[in-house]
Amino acid sequence: MLTIDLAGQSRTNLGKKESKHLRAAGSIPCVLYGVGENQNFTVEAKAFDKVIITPNVYVVNLNIDGASHKAILKEVQFHPVTDEVLHVDFLEVTDEKPFEIKLPIKIVGHSEGVKQGGKLKVKMRKMKVSGLLKDLPAELVVDVTSLGLGQSIKLASLSFEGLNIEDPKSSVVCSVLATRDSNKK
Repeated sequence: MLTIDLAGQSRTNLGKKESKHLRAAGSIPCVLYGVGENQNFTVEAKAFDKVIITPNVYVVNLNIDGASHKAILKEVQFHPVTDEVLHVDFLEVTDEKPFEIKLPIKIVGHSEGVKQGGKLKVKMRKMKVSGLLKDLPAELVVDVTSLGLGQSIKLASLSFEGLNIEDPKSSVVCSVLATRDSNKK
C-alpha cells in the first residue's frame, strides 16, 4: 500500500470560531481516532493536496508533535461552494487489527466482448474491503479478458487474498454492453 508523511500540531482550543481562525491561517482542523483517545490537531492545507486530489489511497504516517501514528483518511468535509477542505477525520490503524477501506479498482485485459464490437462499461471505481494493513494492495486488479458480449463481473465472482469484500456481492463491477453495430453481426 502507498504511504505518505504528514506533520501536524496538537490543538486544545476547539469549536466553530477556532476552526474558522485556523482555516484563515492556512491550516485544516483534523481528528485522529481509533486506537487510543481521540486527538485533535491541525495540518497545513497545502499538505493535503497530495492526499486528497488523487485516485490513490494512502496509509498516512502522521507526526503530531513528535509522536508518530499510522492512519488512513476516513472522511473529508468540503465547503459546498468553494470545495475548500473544512475538516478531516483520520482512523488510526495497527498491523494486528483489520479495518475497512475503499480501494481503487484497476481494470486490466482486452475483453472478448469489446473485440466483437461491444462497449466496456465500468460501474465501480472503488471497492470497500476489510483486512490487515500488510494484506492491503495499492489497487484491486480485475481482469476482463474473458468477459463476453452482454456479460458482467459481479463482486460475488471476485476474491482477493487476505481481504474480505464488504460491498454487496450482487454489485456489478463492469459489463460489456452490445452496441447497435455489434447487433448487426
